[in-house]
Amino acid sequence: MRGPATLAYGEGLESMGKTLQRSAALTALARALMAGARGGPSLGKRVAALPRMIRATARGEYDGGLRLALMTAATAYIVSPVDLLPELPLGLFGLADDAVMVTWLAGSVLSETERFLEWEARRSSVVPGQVVG
Repeated sequence: MRGPATLAYGEGLESMGKTLQRSAALTALARALMAGARGGPSLGKRVAALPRMIRATARGEYDGGLRLALMTAATAYIVSPVDLLPELPLGLFGLADDAVMVTWLAGSVLSETERFLEWEARRSSVVPGQVVG
């Protein structure tokens, strides 16, 4: 049977293990964002691509209209004082819908900017003209 000191020591180790896991996860996330996930573009390149992506979509050159509209709606929802689950009366549960939206938005921005940068690279390698046969 374990005594109180052994239990406290075990709980301390468990807490320290969780802290280390969180720290390792945050470090891995930071590295992925800075270097680009799966060897993809860095976070800086993705952020710099956002205005070009919006411009190309507005001109009808890039097909990201619906995705940009959804990302804009998610951003508006996150910053809006009107909330599906209000934070004040619901506390932590009121933040859940915002957390889901932020997570979805971050993933959408990362995947869409990567897709846009690939589209840009393909587009710059295409020479306009006609096929002669």
